[in-house]
Amino acid sequence: MPWLNVPTFFAEHLRQKDRLDVSQKVMAFLILTAARSGEARGVKWSEIDFNSATWTLPADRMKSKQVHRVPLSKQVLALLEDQLGLHELFVFPSVRDQTQLSDMALTAFLRHHEIASDVSGRVATAHGFRSSFRDWCSENSYPRDLAERALAHTVQNKVEAAYHRTDLLELRRPMMQAWANFVTCD
Repeated sequence: MPWLNVPTFFAEHLRQKDRLDVSQKVMAFLILTAARSGEARGVKWSEIDFNSATWTLPADRMKSKQVHRVPLSKQVLALLEDQLGLHELFVFPSVRDQTQLSDMALTAFLRHHEIASDVSGRVATAHGFRSSFRDWCSENSYPRDLAERALAHTVQNKVEAAYHRTDLLELRRPMMQAWANFVTCD
């Protein structure tokens, strides 16, 4: 989805306060954190630190097999607080099975609402919102390093990677808040 269309999509499809629409909540979380689908669907309460407003994903849940920290915006914290008490382990449990949401849940949500992508005749994908975020970062002059770290992309150049070991968490925090403000029109 083109980045300029994300706030309209969010307002029309993700602002409702139905605690039982888990797909809706996960989609909002995924967009606001720029996470991959599996990371968002599988988020556990043990990974969330409300005090530091940080989501820490363990290496075994990451594509790169490295720990990834995500600064949480005020909008994400409010979304998480709304989920408190629904499940002991998962933040966004499947209502029927009380397990991690299926990998098709977000695809089904987008198809059900016929959310168009920027490719003519195609439905948007959950993963595509990471591209929307990346384009927004570029269009708003955020440094490449911050955007790439937010997406948990690894540095491909081995020499550069050896010298660049920080995750830039605190520098990413204002960027992620600005993204959430843009998406939610706050």
